[in-house]
Amino acid sequence: MELYYTIVFALIGLVCGSFFNVVGMRWPKGESIVRPGSHCESCQTPLTARDLVPVFSYLFLRGKCRTCGATYGPFHVIIEALTGILFAYAYAQLGFSKELVVALLLISLLAIITVSDLLYTIIQDRVLLIFGTLIAIMRIISPLQPWWDAILGAVFGFSLLLLLSILSKGGMGGGDIKLYFVLGLVLGLKLTFLSLFFAALIGLIVSIILRRGFGKTIPFGPSIAVATLIVYFHGEAIFNWYLHLFT
Repeated sequence: MELYYTIVFALIGLVCGSFFNVVGMRWPKGESIVRPGSHCESCQTPLTARDLVPVFSYLFLRGKCRTCGATYGPFHVIIEALTGILFAYAYAQLGFSKELVVALLLISLLAIITVSDLLYTIIQDRVLLIFGTLIAIMRIISPLQPWWDAILGAVFGFSLLLLLSILSKGGMGGGDIKLYFVLGLVLGLKLTFLSLFFAALIGLIVSIILRRGFGKTIPFGPSIAVATLIVYFHGEAIFNWYLHLFT
C-alpha cells in the first residue's frame, strides 16, 4: 500500500510540475496561465492531451513537436520529473501528516521560483505572497517546536539577506530576500541558518563553473531551492553528524 501511495504522489507531482512550468513561464511576462492554451512556440499549433502527458509525451515524441518537428529542450521535462520525485519522496518521509502539506507547498514554491529565476531572473512577489500565506496558515496548524521558531527563522533569513544586499550595494536580489522570509517559516532558525550556508556554497560552486563558460550573472534561486530541500529533509541529521565530529 505504501508503494501505491508513493506512486500516486509521484504522478500528482508530475502533473503539478507541468502546471508549475506554466506559472513560472507566464506570470513573469504578465500572461494568463489559462489562455492561450499550450501550443508549439514554433508553429503555434495547439497541443492536444496526448502531447501534454508530463514526461512521457516528451520521451515518446523525442522532444519534438508532432506537427512541425521543432525540437524542445529538456528544461521543462526536468522540472516535471523532479517535482514528481520530490512529491513521492515527501510522502515516503512524512506519510499522511500535516507536515506533508507543508512539504508539498515548499516543493511547489521552489519549483515555480526555479523556473522563473532561471528563465527571467525573477522571483515574483505574488508567488511568494500566495505560498507565504498558505505556509503561515500551515505553521499555525502544524507548528514547529517551539512555535515561535518559525517567526525567528523568517526574521533571521530576511534580515541577514537584506543586510548582505545593503553591504553589497544590491548584490542580493529582492526576490531572494523575501523568499527567505517564507523559507524561514518552514525551517525555523537553526535550519534557516544551515540552508543559507549550503545555498551560498552551492551558489559559489555553480557560479565558478558557469562563469567560466558563459560569463553571465547566475540566478541564486535554484541554489536556494536545492539547499532548502536538503536541509528540510535532512538538516537535523546533518547537524547531529557535525556535532558528533567534536564529541
